[in-house]
Amino acid sequence: MNSTRLFQYPWLAAMVVSLAHSSFAADWPQWRGTDRKDHSPDAGLLKSWPKEGPKQLWVFKTAGLGYAGYSIVGNRLFTMGLRDGQEQLIAVNVENGTEIWKANAGEKYPNNWGDGPRMTPTVDGDRVYGIGGQGILVCAQVQDGKILWQKSLVTDLGGKLQDWGYTESPLIIGNKILVTPGGAQGTMAALDKSTGSVVWQTKGLTDPAQYASPILIQHTSGPQVVQVITKSVFGIDPENGALLWKSEFPGRVAVIPTPIDGGNGLIYVTSGYGVGCKLVRIGADGKSVDTVYENKVMKNHHGGVVLVDGHVYGHSDGAGWLCQSLKTGEEVWTFKEFGKGAVHYADGMLYCLDERSGTVALAEASTAGWKEKGRFKLDPLSQQRSKSGGIWPHPVVVNGRLYLRDQEYVYCYDVRGK
Repeated sequence: MNSTRLFQYPWLAAMVVSLAHSSFAADWPQWRGTDRKDHSPDAGLLKSWPKEGPKQLWVFKTAGLGYAGYSIVGNRLFTMGLRDGQEQLIAVNVENGTEIWKANAGEKYPNNWGDGPRMTPTVDGDRVYGIGGQGILVCAQVQDGKILWQKSLVTDLGGKLQDWGYTESPLIIGNKILVTPGGAQGTMAALDKSTGSVVWQTKGLTDPAQYASPILIQHTSGPQVVQVITKSVFGIDPENGALLWKSEFPGRVAVIPTPIDGGNGLIYVTSGYGVGCKLVRIGADGKSVDTVYENKVMKNHHGGVVLVDGHVYGHSDGAGWLCQSLKTGEEVWTFKEFGKGAVHYADGMLYCLDERSGTVALAEASTAGWKEKGRFKLDPLSQQRSKSGGIWPHPVVVNGRLYLRDQEYVYCYDVRGK
């Protein structure tokens, strides 16, 4: 179609121009991204930051209280927050940081470490799913926030509220949405994602829930869902919830970090409070499991870890920022001159957040040591955050933009290469 004919149809011309300038080439539809490995799909990002840090594009100042993360699909960012005593699912325009809609998602979850929700919404097609701190799972329309259905992980699924409330980000597999209510009716449950009706709950596995989110792995014997709770890491069949294997993991107080899929049947888990880390290997039958190692090299509290080229990066309590060999479990290097916090991986670089000061650092994902390439401090910082809390939402980079949060503030920075 030549340009003369094209512009005989103004609506078509506008659409072509819009597509040509669209910056939404990739999505981040759930916690830790499409495959839950916390690897950004981006390339061509800045390899160093100017002294003042990357350019701040906008700040959304009314996200409410809580530690919820964010998913980004198309031109929308989805998060949760406590506003006027009500937990809400919120959609924000990523171009200018303005609110598009809000939807109620349960009553306030009160906590000494800070009130409000703590999960990341999961987006699937034209629907978005969120879980409030009290365990209310809501399914809303992406377009306008209309609630289509809701379930209580406590009253409907037999779950028991833990000290920090429900923090899990639900996992979509086919026509099912998987959650971890914990309790006598089954540690995990699958619901029909369209209606919320129960498809299955795990039999013979009734441990209480913890704070981690499950992952889907593709094993040679078939797909498995892997989750970690206080005393074990386990795999289940996503089709029917059957327990396939279980390995002891001596968690204490709170088990939070997401399990890591190391490939070839390897599953890595870590936890804080002095627990450490463990690597197991699932057998060819998909039902047997052996321990490769278990040590205290990586004691990750809640900032998460990322696996890059056979090495695990993250903060370890007592040791500082740390690089660990996945294969052997041995420490490669440590660095203590940057505060404890969360990590994210994008285009060869680690995006590290100091949970106390709000400082963000850019460092190479290198086995040669901590190689910092810039840092800046979040501005403004929340004055409403509990004194017991920290800046806990994890960094996310997608479509050349870095997203961060401190309570009511959601920040967007330009990290595209020049």
